[in-house]
Amino acid sequence: MSDIINWLNGYVWSPVLVYLLLGIGLMYTVLTRFIQVRCFKEMIVLAFEGESSKAGVNSFQALAMSLGSRIGTGNVAGVATAISLGGPGAVFWMWLASFFGSAISFIEITLTQVYKRKIDGEYRGGTPFYIEKGLKLRWFAIISAIITLIVMGVLWPGVQANTVALSMNEAFGISPTITGIFVVILLGAIIFGGVKRIAKSAEIIVPFMALGYIIVCLIIVISNFSSIPNVISLIFTSAFNLNSTFGGLIGTAIAWGVQRGVYATGAGLGSETFESGAAEVSHPAKQGLVQALSVYIDSFLICTSTAFMILMTGMYDVKPEGMEPITNRLGDVAPSLYTQLAINSIFPKFGADFLAIALLFFCFTTLLSYYYKAETNLAFLRNHLKIKSIWPNHILKVILMATVLYGSVKSAETIWAMGDLGTGAMAWVNLTVVFILSKTALKVLKDYENQKKAGENPVFKPSKLGIKGADFWEEEYRGIEEDIPAEKNKLSM
Repeated sequence: MSDIINWLNGYVWSPVLVYLLLGIGLMYTVLTRFIQVRCFKEMIVLAFEGESSKAGVNSFQALAMSLGSRIGTGNVAGVATAISLGGPGAVFWMWLASFFGSAISFIEITLTQVYKRKIDGEYRGGTPFYIEKGLKLRWFAIISAIITLIVMGVLWPGVQANTVALSMNEAFGISPTITGIFVVILLGAIIFGGVKRIAKSAEIIVPFMALGYIIVCLIIVISNFSSIPNVISLIFTSAFNLNSTFGGLIGTAIAWGVQRGVYATGAGLGSETFESGAAEVSHPAKQGLVQALSVYIDSFLICTSTAFMILMTGMYDVKPEGMEPITNRLGDVAPSLYTQLAINSIFPKFGADFLAIALLFFCFTTLLSYYYKAETNLAFLRNHLKIKSIWPNHILKVILMATVLYGSVKSAETIWAMGDLGTGAMAWVNLTVVFILSKTALKVLKDYENQKKAGENPVFKPSKLGIKGADFWEEEYRGIEEDIPAEKNKLSM
């Protein structure tokens, strides 16, 4: 099975996709006039704006749900794997992919809000929705929903579960099977509670788990402060083939840096569009900016902290695929354990225990978000197939829990290969669609900025912009201006 998956990955993750992700990210960065830089302060303000409703969640809850998805094994084991396969230089290409990915994230989330819908009393949005309404290609939208449903329900959950199981076994000697059963029971208790419970859980868990991890990372970085210049030099010289030890790895560094960076942030995959479709905002560009911020938090805070810890402590090996190991200091140690060893080298025993618990929270909230994404795509399919029964939702929950248990006991190599296959498949679909619909997203951005310049609280009216298919805004949100108090309809100067 693993041979088939690796063979498919060879086609899905060809160099074309890697450079396409970088190229489209650069294009949107230029077309939006470096929106991820010039609107940074506004991103932070908007993250705490707005309120939830019976149909949707507020911007912060949507951000927390998205971060709950992004901050997971990709930030810990994913970074370590990138270094193991592509050398320290992979970290630079991860940074670059994330910086450009922030602009892609703005575009895809803006499109999500433009074409979102209200299904069974809840706001829903994402790649299939803007394919159907924006491109008018129902069959392609159904294919996209099926692919995402398989990725979120089968291919990705195992990666999270596997990392947790390995870490708990390393730290506490707990059998992967026991860990898997525990996670499945906890997961079932929440996902059977509905979307609101998922959002509320993410809102509470994500900030605390991220803060705790960053604090430990900062302590380690500060305690090794004198080595920061050397680490930065190592990253940049390795990234551009200037390092004597890791010379000749530039192609591998780019490939694995971009691949793991995209997996960690989700930018360009369409995987982070679904939580944003549930957000209650007055203009699509608002949530686009909020989600662009999440890429910064995920990559430049969490991923960078992980990379610095690993490189500072020297707890890593570089073993590119199909090549002899360049370094082999740790022996036969899985890359997913590099971060654990790095923390443990500074905080003996505590490091392994802390990271195992942190990963449990990281990966658990990610699993919650995977269910939400899968459920959203299932809702899209049920709506088109006129299925009123809720049994498909229950079947999805059972499949997800079974996948988590399977991933806990399966080999890490096979599980990561399955995850990579899902990542690449989603990227090809989403990047194609976003590229075609980019004109709409840029038009929405211009409208938002024009209203801001006029001192107004931006409100989206698609008919004025000549945008068709935005049924929610025309039918459900028609009376928004009347609902906004006069004194709030002007921005404070």
